[in-house]
Amino acid sequence: MKDFVGKVKKAVIPAAGFGTRFLPATKAMPKEMLPIVDKPVIQYVVEEASKSGIEDIIIITGKNKRAIEDHFDISFELDYLLEKNGKNQIKKTLDEISALADIHFIRQKKQKGLGDAIYCARKHIGEEPFAVLLGDDIFQSKTPCIKQLIESYNKYKSSIVALETISMEKISNYGVIQGTRLDEKTYEIVDLIEKPKLDEAPSNLAISGRYILTPYIFECIENINVGVNNEIQLTDSMKLLLKKEKLYGLIYEGKRYDIGDKFGFLKANIEFALERKELREELRKYFSSLS
Repeated sequence: MKDFVGKVKKAVIPAAGFGTRFLPATKAMPKEMLPIVDKPVIQYVVEEASKSGIEDIIIITGKNKRAIEDHFDISFELDYLLEKNGKNQIKKTLDEISALADIHFIRQKKQKGLGDAIYCARKHIGEEPFAVLLGDDIFQSKTPCIKQLIESYNKYKSSIVALETISMEKISNYGVIQGTRLDEKTYEIVDLIEKPKLDEAPSNLAISGRYILTPYIFECIENINVGVNNEIQLTDSMKLLLKKEKLYGLIYEGKRYDIGDKFGFLKANIEFALERKELREELRKYFSSLS
């Protein structure tokens, strides 16, 4: 078995979904462009990758996702207008967005699941280990979540996923692992199930939107059948990956916001706004006035 021991410098961000839970808002606007205060969700994800040492990012898009490309591009007209009006700090902020990393866009022509979306990046990834960051999960932590995984990958030299403890009533919404505990935070995974029924869940440890994978995953994606929701599931591909290499799970340190869920989206907006000095007091006063 080949060892993929190079540094993790590439990342794939799947962002091709329709965002049906946020219709009608997402009929023409990508769900990844929904704002958390004044910054779109996808920018938080790209910033996490950039802060973790990722230099090359592939965003998998689909129909009606052009706004994502425009967001990370340079807007000469807007730059000129901001500079002309003396809004140099805002211009600096926008310039920093386009300089976060080398960002490439690949279109998933048909919605066939997360596994297929990852497979779209295979030619760009080549023979290197790579990160996967789901485009509708935001993490807050002292050390970026994907960097925590990279550090563990460097130790174990094998694919690893982020894990969190989920209440059993919600477990059927996740990919769930069965594993052997190696230390306080790390498991060696022996089995995975995508969206199990409550009585079929092997644990309450769920995969949570961040992965470091070796290129073996592409061969596994090629060799699985469609799974839950008639889609090519990444969890099923990783189950096959267990036959090629060891697979680990890391209970990450930090907090995750599920932006694909309406309550998660609202909670993120409120909590991120409360962290902003210019918004905190006014927002607290507003909440007090409601009670």
